[in-house]
Amino acid sequence: MKLSHKLEYACRVLAQLALSKGQSKLAHIDALSEAENIPANYLVQILNELRNAGLITSKRGKQGGYALAREPEKIGLADIVTAIDPEHMECHFEAGGHSGERVAEIWGEISSCLEEKIGSYTLDDMVVSDPGEMYYI
Repeated sequence: MKLSHKLEYACRVLAQLALSKGQSKLAHIDALSEAENIPANYLVQILNELRNAGLITSKRGKQGGYALAREPEKIGLADIVTAIDPEHMECHFEAGGHSGERVAEIWGEISSCLEEKIGSYTLDDMVVSDPGEMYYI
């Protein structure tokens, strides 16, 4: 399975924002870029998409920055995938030809399993509070 860097970066920056949830200070793009090793100019685009999807909020100006719009446990991985790469949640096979219906059925089952697994994770699952701590999903 090949997922985009954009989706990976979105998950990482959201996990970084989750660490600062509840603080009065908003996260600045330079700090997010440095913490997650994401190019700042690309991160701007990703943050705009996340904001448009209602996953984060932003404020302009000297005291501006970014914050989560909801609690980390209320942001599902499916929400992130849908905001950044919605085509990863789609499975379209034609049922034509002699084998088409069976092939479409099998890939439909696989797609359902993937959707179920994606639906079982939240942003809270991706947060690493101790920098030395690693999770493998």
